Amino acid sequence: MTQGNTASAVVAAAPGNDPDHAPDVLSAPLRVRFDYTRSAGPIIGAFLGGLRAGRITGIRGSDGRVLVPPAEFDPVTSEPLTEFVDVAEVGTVTSWSWVRDPLPDQPFDRPFAWALIQLDGADTALLHAVDVPSADDIYTGLRVRARWAAERTGSIRDIAHFVPGETAEPAAGSADAEPVTILTTPVELHYKHTASPQETVYLRGLAEGKLIGGRTDAAGKVYFPPRGASPTDGIPTDDMVELSDKGTVTTFCIVNVPFLGQRIKPPYVAAYVLLDGADIPVLHLVLGCEASEVRMGMRVEAVWKPREEWGHGLENVDHFRPSGEPDADYETYKHHL
Repeated sequence: MTQGNTASAVVAAAPGNDPDHAPDVLSAPLRVRFDYTRSAGPIIGAFLGGLRAGRITGIRGSDGRVLVPPAEFDPVTSEPLTEFVDVAEVGTVTSWSWVRDPLPDQPFDRPFAWALIQLDGADTALLHAVDVPSADDIYTGLRVRARWAAERTGSIRDIAHFVPGETAEPAAGSADAEPVTILTTPVELHYKHTASPQETVYLRGLAEGKLIGGRTDAAGKVYFPPRGASPTDGIPTDDMVELSDKGTVTTFCIVNVPFLGQRIKPPYVAAYVLLDGADIPVLHLVLGCEASEVRMGMRVEAVWKPREEWGHGLENVDHFRPSGEPDADYETYKHHL
């Protein structure tokens, strides 16, 4: 890698809103997904265990009201609640909203209603889906009954949905009534990210094996990855600078604890690497030596993935490894800690 300036005009946004002069920026759909895991606790755990057993349980508050779903603490006194009360599987719609275009993972792939349902024996409403043919068939005051899932696992989905009716439909089977202790909820988010003009230059550079930072002018700090504007004065960072793929470890952390989805067996090092020519360090992996050998001031170099695996992302750099050069002098990186 060599250091030099690229044309600022590449990233300069044209004035006005003329679409014919809009900057040619990159955009891509992104997906974020992870499993959120939490302990259910004695109250929610008993409620979910009851659903698995085919019954709906509320809890009595200090004012005598039965709360469904059950609350862990009294809404009046804030004291812990302990008196469980079974309620009916039949109730009344108190409020509703029609879903014309269902989203993925919702209870139906056809139009349906979300409704607040006050079950007989309860004093608060439970939010759930109601299966009706059209919006004309759902209304406040409609009597509905629970329809149980064929297989129950201890979640709110054990009630598949509600349907119009006055007569309870007993849950099939004799499912386990033990409280649920751990609750795992998949979380997934889909969105489209559109890069700024400066970020577009950076991303296209990565696809060509270049590390490109940005600064306001020759006297400004070089940010890597580049930002749209300097955080100190708001001036656009349109002066793009190609950086070396060598740098200095400023600070680091040795990862010893395994976690779900981990791709590298601990121990390994995550470090902030100050690339030569940059003023802001970037977080990346340091491999190629024992974790205990990594130190502040260590000189490292990028290890790139094979060319055919490159995309528009910093993942093109698989990790950094020791370059074999003498450690950097502390004075050269102390201001970047």
